Amino acid sequence: MNDFSNVSSTLSLQGFDLPPGTIIPAFIFATLGYIFIVFCNLGLLTTIIVNKSLHEPMYVLLLNLPINDLIGSTALFPQIIKELLWDTRTIQFSSCVTQAFFIHIYATGAVFILTAMAYDRYVAICRPMKYNTIMNNAHLMKIISLVWLSNILMIAVLFILLLRLPRCRSLLTHTYCDNPSLLQLVCANTTINNIYGLMTVAVCQVITIGLIVFTYIQILIACFRNKRSDTRSKALQTCATHLIVFLIFECLGLFTITSYRLADISPHLRKFSGIAAMILPPALNPIIYGLKTKEIRTKASKFFQQRFNPS
Repeated sequence: MNDFSNVSSTLSLQGFDLPPGTIIPAFIFATLGYIFIVFCNLGLLTTIIVNKSLHEPMYVLLLNLPINDLIGSTALFPQIIKELLWDTRTIQFSSCVTQAFFIHIYATGAVFILTAMAYDRYVAICRPMKYNTIMNNAHLMKIISLVWLSNILMIAVLFILLLRLPRCRSLLTHTYCDNPSLLQLVCANTTINNIYGLMTVAVCQVITIGLIVFTYIQILIACFRNKRSDTRSKALQTCATHLIVFLIFECLGLFTITSYRLADISPHLRKFSGIAAMILPPALNPIIYGLKTKEIRTKASKFFQQRFNPS
């Protein structure tokens, strides 16, 4: 247990344990799923970038969501597709750490971006007369910089703490690489890593959920005070869309994190929740925001009509 010199740089993944007859359908489903996610998120990204009328704080913040979704999907899907296509369950340690790093960037980034978007909606609905003053370009860039820099710094420290520890195992008990799975390969004291990991999760959850609960309570109060039914309806629809996306991600993400600390939970359920947390939000986000946000839906429709039906 103390001889780390012969530890292989190639790690073994537990895989999906699929019956032989389901491997090809699973490969097709994974490939089409990745193509769908990339197409939809690039479509949302392109729609916001090319339309100057969408260069408003709400849509500039939203722009970060498909970028983040593409980071998470690209970190996950190529490895899964490779595993299904070549029937291999191995991955290089360096590739595993890289995958885990970007998966954690995606997970933390999603929560931070959704919180920033909730703050924007709070200012727009509760302080509409000062919205342009508060959400000016300088303030908007500060919010976006804070989201990404705090995310990258937090995850970088998490993996610096991980990489300082020696490994004596090479079997990952998960279908993809993440920090908890990599920690299980370590034969050393991981107390500092566990404390830091739990602390960052707790702090992020308290701050993000606290801000979102506060903003939505204020938004609901402002909406019910507003006598114009059309304004109130539009505000509630926008917030409901945002809340659905946040709840889907939070439920899947928290269950996945908790599952690592529950010994009695089914490993198949852990695999499913982990994969669902990586697949469902990137697939649903562009659909939910594209279909529920009239401005984006209209601009996207015009954009694709001009590209595929110029006449």
